[in-house]
Amino acid sequence: MDETAEVLLSTAEMGQADRLTIDAGLPGRQLMEAAGQSIARIILDKFNPGRTLVLCGPGNNGGDGFVVARVLKEKGWPVVLMLMGAREKLGGDAGIMADLWDGEILPLSREGLDDYELIVDGLFGAGLDRPLDGEVLDLVMAANKSTARKVAIDVPSGLSGDSGLALGACIEADITVTFLRRKPGHVLYPGKAFCGELFVTDIGISDRVLEDIHPHTWVNTPAVWGERYPRLAVTGHKYSRGHAAIVSGDIAHTGACRLAAGAALRVGAGLVSVICDGEAVAAHAAHLTAVMIKCCESPEAFKELLHDVRLNAWCIGPANGVTEETRENVLSILLAGKHVVIDADALSIFKSEPEELFAAIKSFGRQDAGCGTVLTPHEGEFARIFPDLAGREGHYDRLAAAREAAKRSGAVVLLKGPDTVVVGPGGRATIMENAPADLATAGSGDVLSGLVTGLLAQGMPAFEAASAAVWLHVQVARAFGAGLIAEDIAPCLPPVLEKLRKSLH
Repeated sequence: MDETAEVLLSTAEMGQADRLTIDAGLPGRQLMEAAGQSIARIILDKFNPGRTLVLCGPGNNGGDGFVVARVLKEKGWPVVLMLMGAREKLGGDAGIMADLWDGEILPLSREGLDDYELIVDGLFGAGLDRPLDGEVLDLVMAANKSTARKVAIDVPSGLSGDSGLALGACIEADITVTFLRRKPGHVLYPGKAFCGELFVTDIGISDRVLEDIHPHTWVNTPAVWGERYPRLAVTGHKYSRGHAAIVSGDIAHTGACRLAAGAALRVGAGLVSVICDGEAVAAHAAHLTAVMIKCCESPEAFKELLHDVRLNAWCIGPANGVTEETRENVLSILLAGKHVVIDADALSIFKSEPEELFAAIKSFGRQDAGCGTVLTPHEGEFARIFPDLAGREGHYDRLAAAREAAKRSGAVVLLKGPDTVVVGPGGRATIMENAPADLATAGSGDVLSGLVTGLLAQGMPAFEAASAAVWLHVQVARAFGAGLIAEDIAPCLPPVLEKLRKSLH
């Protein structure tokens, strides 16, 4: 992995970074002073002086808030500070910073919030694990209704730094300032929307602490997987680039298969074949040229194809039908030890017996770091296979759920969404950010499955292949813009692939 890969730190990992830094000799109060100073600098840069309310909680976020209030007041800003709880109960570094504040300390109140031009939220940090209630809840709701601009320290109060979930009400910030590295909650929805414009500041914590923390979540970029991305060899040929097999639906449902097949070919697989019954051959032949067609009329014929070692990566599920045939084909592919992308109907058929699917995956050694099975569910399919892990859309911890799903299934899990998460069985994860809404179109997921399959066929490990496919998918959509349909994605890949190629050499 490239050293420029952007790590996302959990709240526990960030706490460990603080402790390691303090143990190395940098006092905690110095870190707090640096944090508050960095927030104040951003406020001074972004806003004109105006009536400012600083809200301080009982912990370190509150201590940061005291520093911000002091710095702004020293710059001549009119500052009012409100504290949750009694001043005498503030201890540690937060107590020291409170001692340095020479202004009045008022109790929390929701009255008069419209009188302020800026509200600084230092109530709670990223580790909050319960919904806001009482006077704090009332204050947050009133602050959101006010016309004041809002700056959040670390994360908006009421937001989980690990999941991006709003635990009930949450400050809707215009700007959020965090330290050292972003957290998953800054990238995952709905947290990303609550944070507004995000700034990451240096407060004196060395990057060397990351070597001791060993984080395992990254923003999905080529810095994570680029070292494993397939390179073309001058002496190579189509057979050295793998042969992807895409299982087709019946004659009335062949389009999804062709979308996946076209993507697999365009992303670099040397050969691609669609596997279909005799009735679907004509439908495919009317559309396909470079993609080959292999007629398969029986389960026995299907298993015979699986003996062909050249067909090294398979995709099954898109428009295949939720049928017993689909179920048997999935199990046969796994039994044959093939790299495989399992999507759509091939997931849904195991709704009643997901453990059968997981057992088949694990039986053939796919649970290691180079796992060759990728599950690509959208929210609904994820809920069918992992009903105890899924929740109402936007209201469950997608990262934690995908981690548990990957561990349970023994597969790489690609959980689709505006913040697509890819997780390996060992817990490594990437999160894709800034995916355009244009990708929410029929067939887009079939193209994504084909991209993963094409990269698997070329020998890319499954975690890296799934992450790379998600990134390519998003880059094409960003470049294309409005009006994107699934048929546009594969033909528009070449400039994205060329730019990637140049960046990796």
